[in-house]
Amino acid sequence: MVTICGKCCESGDILIRDVKIANPERGDIFAIFSTGAYGYTMASNYNKNPLLATVLVKEGKSEIIVKRQTYDHMIANEVIPESLK
Repeated sequence: MVTICGKCCESGDILIRDVKIANPERGDIFAIFSTGAYGYTMASNYNKNPLLATVLVKEGKSEIIVKRQTYDHMIANEVIPESLK
């Protein structure tokens, strides 16, 4: 039995508790169908977390459909006022 953790919500970030899974191997795909506020639709940069990539999975093949946000992209519109320099 394992517990799957990751970005889900501030209430604990536990995605699945006490589940049996096969031994994972490199390249395996583990799909979580709902991740609350950290899913692409509701995503934000709360706590300066960059937005993750969105991956489409079909018939065992995966493709990126939204690129991962870089830190530079995240802060591109931020300005330090002259009075604080």
